[in-house]
Amino acid sequence: MTLNTLNDLYLHCLMDVYDAEGQIIEALPKMIEAANSPDLKEAFEEHLEQTTEQKTRLEEIINALETKPKEVKCKGMKGVIEEGQEILKMGGDPDVLDAALIGAAQKIEHYEIASYGTLETFAELLGEDDALEIISEIKDQEVETDEKLTELAQSSVNDDALETEDDEDLDDDQKEK
Repeated sequence: MTLNTLNDLYLHCLMDVYDAEGQIIEALPKMIEAANSPDLKEAFEEHLEQTTEQKTRLEEIINALETKPKEVKCKGMKGVIEEGQEILKMGGDPDVLDAALIGAAQKIEHYEIASYGTLETFAELLGEDDALEIISEIKDQEVETDEKLTELAQSSVNDDALETEDDEDLDDDQKEK
């Protein structure tokens, strides 16, 4: 795809985030399975439903453009997801891995927030008012998800991971005796 106009770039960015949402849909079941905290599992399950809906709404925007978009692979999202998968493969204490999952999920959210922010700007400049409304709603959902993950981390998950440190300190003290 050649980027000769802002419309070309807009379409490219739409296809990029569309692919990113697809990658997230594939990754979330693994994150749900890996999560130890019931609240974290629930948050990921909700986000899977939301992401599936978002992908459908992006299809509506793309179809409304009455163009034949080229397939775009979102390499940025692929890298963020692979990084999270590498951390999970390391294994370890389930509470610590929950904290790692939240960190990985927030990287995903921040990537999406940036992508949708860019799309908002382009849609506004191009007069794509219907698309702008959808894109803004999706971005707001991403911000809300990020805030929920922060709240979950701060209210329990990070403290549970920290208690693992205290347990290890006790084990080390007991070994010394």
